[in-house]
Amino acid sequence: MAMSVAGGGGGGRRRGRRRGGGNKPMSEINVTPMVDVMLVLLIIFMVAAPLMTVGVPIDLPQTQAKQLNTEQKPITVSVTPEGAIFLGDNPVTIEDLPAQVAALAANGTEDRIYVRGDTTANYGAVMKVMGALSGAGYSKIGLITEQAQDK
Repeated sequence: MAMSVAGGGGGGRRRGRRRGGGNKPMSEINVTPMVDVMLVLLIIFMVAAPLMTVGVPIDLPQTQAKQLNTEQKPITVSVTPEGAIFLGDNPVTIEDLPAQVAALAANGTEDRIYVRGDTTANYGAVMKVMGALSGAGYSKIGLITEQAQDK
């Protein structure tokens, strides 16, 4: 009834070695870090996307008109409640407006120009902007509004 202690149990295998033997590279891809990075990027883009609109804060009037479909990015001129004029995000004077719009226009006077006037902006200030653009030869001038909310 004596037991042998020579084998040490375990069937003669060494500890720490795998069955297949050798130092084979791992054939499994750890997807967890990639998913973590993708989720962080998704959150960043979700937060940043609304901030990529035209940067001048303006309270636009609301209408029942439908949204226009455009193929190219139009030139946007904004008029604040104080009467300040912005071409995109850059402030501009009424005298310099036609020259700076001409520098941005790819198709000359055939480009579409959108005027964003604040609800509380002076009607005359918005008309001065439209008059300056029309006087420079631009005929495709549109006013930007917000879609009216149904109550």
